[in-house]
Order: sequence, then C-alpha cells, then structure tokens
Amino acid sequence: MLGEGDARAFAIARLTVGGYIMMSGSNSSALGARAAALAVICGTLVCGSAWARPNVVVKGLSSNDASGPPGYSYCTHNFGEPCYSPQQIRTGYGLNGLIDAGMVGAGQTIILIESYGSPTIDADLKAFDAGYGLPDPPSLKVLAPLGSVPWDPDTYPDQPNWGFETTLDVEWAHAIAPGAAIVVLTSPVDETEGVQGLPQFLALEKYALDNHLGNIISQSWSATENTLFDTAGRQVIAAYSTFYARAQAEHVTVLAAAGDTGSSNYSNASLTKYYPFPTVGFPASSPLVTAVGGTALNLEPSGKYLFETVWNDAGCCAGGGGISQVFQEPGYQQSSLNKSIQKQLGGMRGVPDVSYNASVDNDFIWVYVSFPGAGGVGWAGIGGTSEGSPQWAGIIADLNQYAGKPLGFLNPALYALGGAGLFSSFGRDITAGDNQLRFVPGAVAPGYFATHGWDPASGWGTPNLGELPGQPFTLLDY
Repeated sequence: MLGEGDARAFAIARLTVGGYIMMSGSNSSALGARAAALAVICGTLVCGSAWARPNVVVKGLSSNDASGPPGYSYCTHNFGEPCYSPQQIRTGYGLNGLIDAGMVGAGQTIILIESYGSPTIDADLKAFDAGYGLPDPPSLKVLAPLGSVPWDPDTYPDQPNWGFETTLDVEWAHAIAPGAAIVVLTSPVDETEGVQGLPQFLALEKYALDNHLGNIISQSWSATENTLFDTAGRQVIAAYSTFYARAQAEHVTVLAAAGDTGSSNYSNASLTKYYPFPTVGFPASSPLVTAVGGTALNLEPSGKYLFETVWNDAGCCAGGGGISQVFQEPGYQQSSLNKSIQKQLGGMRGVPDVSYNASVDNDFIWVYVSFPGAGGVGWAGIGGTSEGSPQWAGIIADLNQYAGKPLGFLNPALYALGGAGLFSSFGRDITAGDNQLRFVPGAVAPGYFATHGWDPASGWGTPNLGELPGQPFTLLDY
C-alpha cells in the first residue's frame, strides 16, 4: 500500500467539508495576491484528503507560485499551522553541523522503490531545488527493469497517488542528503493491499543488490500483516525475509515507513474497512528492517526545536506502530527492552524502531509536482510516515560518508545503545501522545502510548545529531 502513513499530500487551503477552512479574499499586497491564487487553485480542485497504499495522504494542490513555496509565517497565518522548509527540518533534527561540514551523502546512493514512479520527477526536483536553494543531486536515475505502463490515470487510477509518493521520496531524501545519488526503481504493478505488487517490489530490490546500485533502500509502502496470512502471503514474507538477510550481510540499510493509520490497518484492497484489533504493516514489521513511525514536530521559525508528540491527527491519521502477529521478538529487543515492555510484546516483534515528523494537521512540508493527475502544477502540502523513511535514508547517507563505511543494518546498535540509556546521544525520546486512530469510521482498535524509552507508538524516538561533527558518535562506534 503506497503511503498508508508514508506520504500524505494535501491542499493547505482547507475546505469546510473536511474540517478545514478555505482562504478567501485578496488585496494589493504580495501576500494578498498569493492568497487569492491559493483560493482560486483550491477552488478548482478536490481539496479533501485522499488515501493510497503508498502511505501517502493527498489533500490537493495549494500553490502554483513558481517563485517558491509559501513559508512558515505565511502558512501559520493563513493555514493555522506552520510549513517547514528543508533548512528548518535540518535545524530541528540537528543536521546542520554534518551538512555544513560537507557530510552530504557524497559517494552514497539512495534506492527508492515505487509503483509507476512519476513522469515529471526530473523537472519537479529541479523546481523543488530552485525553490529551496538546493543543489542538483550528483545523479537521479529512474529504472524500470520489470517494464512500465503508460502514464494514464484514467486507466491506472492509483498513478497520481504514486506520483505524489515518488515525488516526496525523491525531493526530501535529496533535501537531507543533497550530495547523494538517487535511483528510483519502478514497478508496472500497483501495490495495494495483500500480496498484490509485493513480488514485483521484491524483484526490484533484488535487482538493486544484484547490480550494486546502492547501500540504502527506502520503502514508503506497506501491506497489513493480516492480509498476508494465506499461503501466498506467507511465501512472500518468507522471500522478503531471505532478501533482508542478504541485505544485512551486504551492509545495506533497509528502512520502511510504519504506516499512517495508527494501530488500525486496512483489511481490504479498496481501503474501506479496518481490522477491529491492533495490527501492524509489513515490511515495517520485519525484524530485519528499520521501521520509521510518525511524530508531530514543533519548531520555531528559525527551526529551533520545541517539542514533539506521537503523530495523531484526529479524524484523519496517526503514526503506525504496535506488535507483530508474524515475527517473534528479535534478540536485539529481548536484550534491550525493560520487563514491562517485554510483557506488552509477549514475545513478538514491536514496531516502530525510530520515528520522524509526519503530521499534516500540526505542521507539514511541501513538494513540487507537475505530473498529469496531480490536480495542477505547483506546490502541494504533504506528510505521513512516507516523509520519515526517505529522510532517514538521507541521514544514513550523510552518516555513511561521515563514517567512511556503510552503517548497514541499524537495529542491533540502535537497541544496544538505547538499552544502555545512550539514545539521547543522537536522538530524542518521545514521551507524549498515542497512536489510536480516532474519529475515523470503522477504526476501533486501541492504540499505544508513548513512554520513556522505547514504545510501540514512537520506537526510541527521533534524530538529534546536533553534536556532530566533532563529538564521538556512539552509533558509528558500536
């Protein structure tokens, strides 16, 4: 499923039918002119929320201002919430020291796995970079080793959702690791729910390793574990497990978005029904990947960090997390988590491992889109745990360069250091909020609360690398 919690794009000028207020009015000022443009654009689009299994939530286009996206103050004044630039996100998560020192992912390649891709991703990345003053990446390659289908949303109605997902993954992985190369591997099959699309994604990931394309793989999609309980599903899970073990042996970091529906997950391919009990998504639930949950990040206009809570936008979405019903608790969790958490897990794998900003009602980020079916050309607001997986991939690219070697599978070191009380040396513990999906018809599963240390709502927490470079980095030295 494409951005079930992975990506969520939306029109920031909000309609009353969705609980949002659309802006109106203009004056002779530049602000008023832009406001009028936003209102006109949103008036011609469906500006409500839309879901797709790529963990992408699409609310629509908000601005076609070619000079750049609206900034923090404008968004706060007109939309009631801030929008963050790459520079503000970098500041909030303590990445400026690394990036200013030239640790920008040079020599690294980030691999993104998508259905369909986006036919305008090259031009859209250039527009995104121009809007935020970012350099071009060393290279951006889009490969379709399984073949492709024409871009035709009338025939393939999920293509626009994957277009948003692909755009988010490319633009924001690049924002965090501007010196890293990017390879987008596309499948001609729409990954939705259950087995559909998963064998093709696995073939793409095998292709990446067979051809030594890179050491970092980001997966912004998922299928509810419970939809994989049949014979075909268990075969797919087994095949992925074999591949992930290979990736670990080859020092490849594999990340997965934990989902956008909290402890609830879809039970059907049309994404209209939820399981009535807590569930998690695969591949985030695999003990051989690093699962990324969601938070609501609060920053000052300068980007200075204020606080974070578990992502939970009532009536919409929440950060994925919970307890696997497939995978047993891995050794790195058994040896690192306290007795109360062990009791809660009951011998099964807990997710997520870490988290990252994902909110759309507390804050949001922009992507630039122009593909047919996007609703227009310009800047669209977006969020979801699809935001976190590619940005963590960017962080790992920066750290790989800093370390002079690939970090590979993160979880053993992550849990050993977290269990020793050292996560604070490179991250922030999230201790407030829960991930129960509320006021969404059919979603009745109870959620999980954030606590001190690891929890099934936020994992260990979010990155804070402000002491780098110049200080010993325990994750690298483990």
